[in-house]
Amino acid sequence: MKDIILKEKHEALGAKMVPFAGYNMPLQYSGLSDEHQTVREAVGVFDVSHMGEFYVRGPQAFDLVQKVTTNDVSKLTDGKIQYSCLPNGKGGIVDDLLVYRIHEEEYLLVVNASNIDKDWDWISSHNDFDAQMENASDNISLLAVQGPKAAEALQSLTSINLSEMTYYTFQIGEFAGAQDVIVSATGYTGAGGFEIYFKNDNAEAIFDAILEAGKEFGLKPAGLGARDTLRLEMGFCLYGNDIDDTTSPLEAGLGWITKFTEGNDFIDREFLANQKAEGIKKKLVAFEMVDRGIPRHDYPIVNENGENIGKVTSGTMSPSMKKAIGLGYVDKDYSSLDSDIYIEIRGKQLRAKVVKLPFYKAK
Repeated sequence: MKDIILKEKHEALGAKMVPFAGYNMPLQYSGLSDEHQTVREAVGVFDVSHMGEFYVRGPQAFDLVQKVTTNDVSKLTDGKIQYSCLPNGKGGIVDDLLVYRIHEEEYLLVVNASNIDKDWDWISSHNDFDAQMENASDNISLLAVQGPKAAEALQSLTSINLSEMTYYTFQIGEFAGAQDVIVSATGYTGAGGFEIYFKNDNAEAIFDAILEAGKEFGLKPAGLGARDTLRLEMGFCLYGNDIDDTTSPLEAGLGWITKFTEGNDFIDREFLANQKAEGIKKKLVAFEMVDRGIPRHDYPIVNENGENIGKVTSGTMSPSMKKAIGLGYVDKDYSSLDSDIYIEIRGKQLRAKVVKLPFYKAK
């Protein structure tokens, strides 16, 4: 089990630490509901230093990234970011990731902690190009400062104009006295904010500076528990739950990052193009519980006759809406909006309704 650099800081703040993806990580501090609402209404800071970072550099860096990801990397310009996924050669997903274009011969790939080694081996196995790869995961720390007051809370720490940064862009500059910090207008909460990448040596100073600068804006540290409820309210996929090596991006509703544009000859292009033409047989849907009960990962989904039609991939009681919500794969015939489906919970079939994402809509 690896420790993140700021482990002792989190423990001093009262964090409950738990094993996650091979790391000791903060699960919660003041409590899941309080942290969740803090991010929705003000600003919270998550330590997500367990995430993986790969640099791809060289004359053919673009060619390698274009081959291994489903989105169209040619649409990126310097300072822009794409959400994408790594197809596995069999129609499934190795991982989902962010692709940062630093310049035409340098990209940063940000991958899930649980898949760092798998992703590295997969991308390396397809590197038949003049492209050099660097796994910087152990040398980089990452803080996600999320919420409607994030820009105000952080602005005193950098000369980068945070309020003018648009979604899915980044800048590299000075932050809290540290140089070459990546400030990225991204996040996994739907509440707006920034993700900040920096060398481990600067972790304590930057974390302390964020806590101090954020005090007047109500900033609090938040853990993995709130991160999961926040992302689920937006319908964002979690690898290992909602997407994996057995689910295609089209089944997962990720057709929007699967680009069949001319020249985008990514792995599985032909397979996925055929699947799109023929139509998918199962689909990831969002649902709200009508009957009382909380859906959980792997609970069966059945129709009104009790016949199995799928399974729950993620579920929780939404802190923002006080409703039980979930995601799950169902046979396509049951995937239309307002369809009635039933979740098997402790031997009972409880009614739920297919709804449109996101579950939570900011006022």
